[in-house]
Amino acid sequence: MKIKREKAFIIFSAALFASTLNAAPVSITLPSDMTDFKPTKGSDIAVADCKTCHAADYVYMQPPLNKTQWTATITKMKKVFGCNVQDSDIDTLADYLTDQNGPK
Repeated sequence: MKIKREKAFIIFSAALFASTLNAAPVSITLPSDMTDFKPTKGSDIAVADCKTCHAADYVYMQPPLNKTQWTATITKMKKVFGCNVQDSDIDTLADYLTDQNGPK
């Protein structure tokens, strides 16, 4: 069973690749962000690292998180999803995100 799946995947991948060789370029226009990160200490990190994958709106739509929860979220984004945030910036970014969307 495993060999059949691997062969099917290889065949599918080859067919998908072959189909793109003659494909015309595709262009898409994404909508502009509804909001941006508010400028203050740490916003430069959020712009550089968070906006690589999602809009600032996404952060503001989350439930309010405390610093421990934001730190865990940032760490997950780094380890699981490959966010480029530097270890030395995690604390500053967590402070920023807590200030922007933390418990009031």
